[in-house]
This record gives sequence, C-alpha cells and structure tokens, in this order.
Amino acid sequence: MASAPSSDDALFDQFLDDRGHDIETVDWETSYNKKQCPECGALHDDSASVCGVCGWDPRT
Repeated sequence: MASAPSSDDALFDQFLDDRGHDIETVDWETSYNKKQCPECGALHDDSASVCGVCGWDPRT
C-alpha cells in the first residue's frame, strides 16, 4: 500500500506525475562558489539554508 503524501503540494505533484508531467524540484543554484537563490538571485555562503534576502526556503 502506498503511503500518503505529507502535504497538499506533494499530493498535487503526485497527481501531475501520475499523468506524465515532469515535476521539477527547485534547489539552490551555484555562482562564484556560493549558493545563489533561484527566486531573487542573492548570493549566500554554503552554510545558508534559507535566503536572507527574500526568505526562499528549498524545503517548502
């Protein structure tokens, strides 16, 4: 038996995936040996887990 998705977003992603749509996970980009936020383009040290400029979080 399959386990239930943990959020509405996960449920929606599963719905799209089941119907052949590609589901892309957005993560940090890399620029000048630093992490770059994909939302606003701000650069951060490798230890950053959340964007300090716009608040983007790759876990959400």
